[in-house]
Amino acid sequence: MTDSEALQRAQAVRRFNRFYTRLIGALHEHLAQSTFSLTEVRVLHELSRGRAQTASVLGRALGLDSGYLSRLLTNFERRNLITRRPSETDARQSLIALTHEGHAAYAPLDAAASQEVLDLLGGLSVSSQEQLIAAMNLIERLLGDKPRQDAVELRAPRAGECGWLVHRQAQWFAAQYGWDASFEGLLARVIADYTQRNDTLRERCVVADQQGMVVGGVCVVAVSTTVAGVRLLWVEPDVQRGGIGTRLVAEATHFARRAGYTRLTLTTASTLEEPRRLCKRAGFELVSTAPERRFGKDLMIERWELGL
Repeated sequence: MTDSEALQRAQAVRRFNRFYTRLIGALHEHLAQSTFSLTEVRVLHELSRGRAQTASVLGRALGLDSGYLSRLLTNFERRNLITRRPSETDARQSLIALTHEGHAAYAPLDAAASQEVLDLLGGLSVSSQEQLIAAMNLIERLLGDKPRQDAVELRAPRAGECGWLVHRQAQWFAAQYGWDASFEGLLARVIADYTQRNDTLRERCVVADQQGMVVGGVCVVAVSTTVAGVRLLWVEPDVQRGGIGTRLVAEATHFARRAGYTRLTLTTASTLEEPRRLCKRAGFELVSTAPERRFGKDLMIERWELGL
């Protein structure tokens, strides 16, 4: 990436920050009629989740200065909005919880905030709402302090999601390895053949769904009456090594076994560590290696097999 491209991306992030700051300000207009500041509402929200917390945990979760938070909590205590009790595990810490009055004070603020968001979403179609939430989840996933550990559901792909598997892999392999458009064509042919055959007894595609967003997928297609092939195995790079790929390969294996196949195959390049790691973990064996010119590159193509 050139310095100019990097600067353009930085400016795009700053532009979004300005837009979102204005939007958040508009969404919190109801606070102007309340006795609480935005920071105080954030603290009340954290405590309203029903779990007593220490001041240090609150401060870290909300990014607040300890002195400022201490003054805020003292004010809350004076107004009978919170209680403090000694921690059973650390006598130096106090566990903070909302009182009945604290819950009562926060409830209308929470309801007003939810209604403002509902009004905002109400101006969008259902598909646009889903697109917006997916974009928000993606920002949180990519910029979060630690990898997301949300539950992942393996399910059948919805309309457009098979195409997403083609789009995302073609995009990533072009950027990461310089593979040309012939790779995208190969992926597209796999999906086209799979969807047109629509053989639900012998073939299957599943995607990994995390918080309503696809983060991976795999297809099992018929190679012969006894052999099935794993195709389009994919896990988003930022959520790899979290067990998603292992689950996808296991799902493919279980389906192939139930469908009556005796062997499951997977073809990959020797430079791709993630699919090779998943193959080894699932018990696949490397049966052949050969140099080939594919996707505009000289690659060492590997064929892996698993007896079922």
